[in-house]
Amino acid sequence: MPEAGQDIQVTRAEDGTVDGTVRVGDEPAGPDFTRAVLDVAGAVLTWPVLGAPGASGPPNAPGAPGLPTAHVHDAGRAQQWLWALYGERVADAVHDCTTGTPSGASAGVTVAVEAVEATTLAGGAARLAFGHWASRWWPASYMEGTAGLEPGVLGLELAALTHRCHQLFDTAFDDQPEPDDCAAELIAEHRTALDLLVRWWLAPSQPADTARHLDSVLRLIDDAADSAGLDGPALRHLRASLDQDQPRPAGTPVDLGTLFARPRGYALAAGEPLTAGSRVITRGAGGNDWRRYPPGFVDAAEDAVSWTVRAVGARRRIEVEVVADVAAPTAGAALVAEVRVDGDRAVRVPLVLRDDLWTGGADLSSLGLDLDLGPDRGLPSAAMPPRIEVGVLLPGFDPGPGAPGDAAHRDAVRALARQRLAAAARPSPYAGAYPEPFLAEIAAVAAVEEDF
Repeated sequence: MPEAGQDIQVTRAEDGTVDGTVRVGDEPAGPDFTRAVLDVAGAVLTWPVLGAPGASGPPNAPGAPGLPTAHVHDAGRAQQWLWALYGERVADAVHDCTTGTPSGASAGVTVAVEAVEATTLAGGAARLAFGHWASRWWPASYMEGTAGLEPGVLGLELAALTHRCHQLFDTAFDDQPEPDDCAAELIAEHRTALDLLVRWWLAPSQPADTARHLDSVLRLIDDAADSAGLDGPALRHLRASLDQDQPRPAGTPVDLGTLFARPRGYALAAGEPLTAGSRVITRGAGGNDWRRYPPGFVDAAEDAVSWTVRAVGARRRIEVEVVADVAAPTAGAALVAEVRVDGDRAVRVPLVLRDDLWTGGADLSSLGLDLDLGPDRGLPSAAMPPRIEVGVLLPGFDPGPGAPGDAAHRDAVRALARQRLAAAARPSPYAGAYPEPFLAEIAAVAAVEEDF
């Protein structure tokens, strides 16, 4: 990711797969859950969420967001924001690479990055992309005490940021809408959370920074809703509250823990043995690859997936338990466990949601799997124990397993979430955070005692 004052590469794709595609900057390394992505007019922008690898390998904590990498597939549409994000010299270089002029530009040029990352558009774009990342990849975990983010509060702030960054989106091409140009849709989807934000904004005795943050978000939502022609009781209440424009009344400060309290009673109901009259042969923890299921299905802890192999008479049975996310859907698509023994073919075991666990099991013979058992045919051979791998996925959603090193990146993302929640809990949460805390993070900290 380029920084101000450094050179930036502007190159045209050479593989010929997409005619006219131009790349600005270097593609961030790492799995997709370590990148924040934004679809804008004529391009896709990408920021690294984590810092560069440290001396021992795992990524460091990120610093301030810099300029994104851009894959420009329509330079004409992208010109409306390229100059504001990267400066005029980069915008000209993208045009030259696309048209092949001047001589040699089609192969690539190097230009100096102008100091534009502090502009409203650049900062807003980075924040909007990070917010979309959080809506997809935030590692909420009851097991590890990482609070989840209230979807309605985050969705409304994303709507406000989308409206603020309207220059990134091309409203002149209604037949080519960008997926992330969705302010009206986000307001309509999360309008029930508007009352919570208004009550929070009107509350007395709150930090001045938080009050300004709320005021900015609510006024942007009001303007975005007005531009889109949205109406309804929640929006009319918002407009009436904004129109009052008077000092907040004195009184008891709002209890954010109560205002944003979530359903309680999540107790990790890993209970009685699933198979009576059996004995344990071996057990372990499986991998928890976030890429393989939608957000909100599974607790983000690395050891949320566990398995047990039992001897039931002459049969060998594997049982899988997966700690569910507190918001896991009680109906609809169900997860499956993918089981592999000694690197053999992977087979799937259906899982059902039972209380706060996804559970399932099957006889290994029915799956076409076998264990290398010892002489007593009850325990694995001590010299060569079987290697059992268990993962969890949603069929039809799963892109396939990630790379072996992804676990270190997941650990780094968990550390980033803890760092951000700690920053949101400080009296001055806006100092040094990347980017500054979202309202949903501040609310999550306030409600943490209700959740854990």
